[in-house]
Amino acid sequence: MPWIKLKLQIDEPQAQAFADAFEEWGAIAVTMEDAGDEPLFDSYWEKPPLWSRVRIVGLFPEHADTNEILERLSERFSLAQPPPHEIDLLGDEDWAHSWMAHYKPLQVGRNLWIVPSWCAPPEPAAVNIILDPGLAFGTGDHPTTSLCLEWLAEQALAGKTLLDYGCGSGILSITALKLGATAAFAVDIDPQALQVTQQNAAHNGIHSGLNVGLPSALPKNLRADFVIANILMGTLIDLAPDIVNRVRPGGMLALSGMLAGQETEVRAHYEPPFALTAHERRKWIMLTGRKPADLG
Repeated sequence: MPWIKLKLQIDEPQAQAFADAFEEWGAIAVTMEDAGDEPLFDSYWEKPPLWSRVRIVGLFPEHADTNEILERLSERFSLAQPPPHEIDLLGDEDWAHSWMAHYKPLQVGRNLWIVPSWCAPPEPAAVNIILDPGLAFGTGDHPTTSLCLEWLAEQALAGKTLLDYGCGSGILSITALKLGATAAFAVDIDPQALQVTQQNAAHNGIHSGLNVGLPSALPKNLRADFVIANILMGTLIDLAPDIVNRVRPGGMLALSGMLAGQETEVRAHYEPPFALTAHERRKWIMLTGRKPADLG
């Protein structure tokens, strides 16, 4: 399957907003690079780059309309014309070689690392999630995923069950299991995401406790201690009745994948029964809350 790589250059103050727009409009991977050959020292992974001129590189499915994307960028950011850009067509093998170089180990919390499968863990004694992103969303570096990971790392997961809506690479389900959860149900509508999730589970030595499949395959009576939905705002709203029902009484819910300003509409579909708390990172929002224990 061919892929379209769209590269453009922009000044640093707008770089993160452009990268977020790429993801919002269908990019399955986005990276930011130095466009001016400036050295970068000692930057934490969750912070924006320090270069004054940034190259945004987005990988889109072959059917993406790059002209439309460029027009939408010009409209959103009030540009007289699209910024300097290049468009390349990549095969799967070219994609793999092109993108592997951009991923590096990421620390989440004090004792949790997300480590690409081709890298050595920086702290072998820590909880290391060995990840092969493949062609599925979820590498840990995007704010929506990093917020979920940090939240998971703070929870008491031992002996608990997790339901992961929109599992992507499987990163959240695998993390929950390695942090002590007994079972994780990872669901996605993309068959390739399900395949990548199973591959990543194998890389992490997970041979039991992980259930991977389409949402329609979930047991009808399944209620989980923790439910995470890291998906787009519209899907969070469409699935709200089922997501609410899947959280057991006294269980925890995390909703991620919405931009600042979108959370009000999402809240309207989950409150009550939940009283949700907002967590923000780089204009992305995660909502978390506990289901009242007296609800049946």
